[in-house]
Amino acid sequence: MGLLTPDPGLVFWMIITFGVVFVLLAKYGFPVIIKAVEDRKAYIDNSLKAARDANEQLANVKLEGEKILAQAREEQNRILSEAAVTRDRIVKDAQDRAITEGQRLMAEVKKQIETEKESAIRDIRRQVAVLSVEIAGKIMRSKLADTKEQNALIDRMLDEMLESSKK
Repeated sequence: MGLLTPDPGLVFWMIITFGVVFVLLAKYGFPVIIKAVEDRKAYIDNSLKAARDANEQLANVKLEGEKILAQAREEQNRILSEAAVTRDRIVKDAQDRAITEGQRLMAEVKKQIETEKESAIRDIRRQVAVLSVEIAGKIMRSKLADTKEQNALIDRMLDEMLESSKK
């Protein structure tokens, strides 16, 4: 026979062998293969779901990070503004204390100057009085060289003292 004509017995046994292999594969092989494919599909689905969940969590973490950063910036701005207010208050308090201390020192200096002025005036008056007494003494000695003039001066002074004591 030729090459192109098939042998009917060979075809028969090939069909039977194919049927037996197909039945065996359908009964035992295909369920295992289908189960493996379904398990793989479930694993891939679960992995995709886990990846989506991870992406969502990452996005949430990113949003939370941005919120925390915004809050930190707000807190930083609040702290800086409070620090500026505190700095201004401290500077104003220091200026007020400096002004008060300056006024107190000025008052003390004025008081000291007034005290020294009064002391100088008293000293000058005392010196004027001493000089006046010395000058008067010299004048009196020269005028009262005579006993008669001395007696007249004593009488006049006694009269003035009596008049002033009556008043």
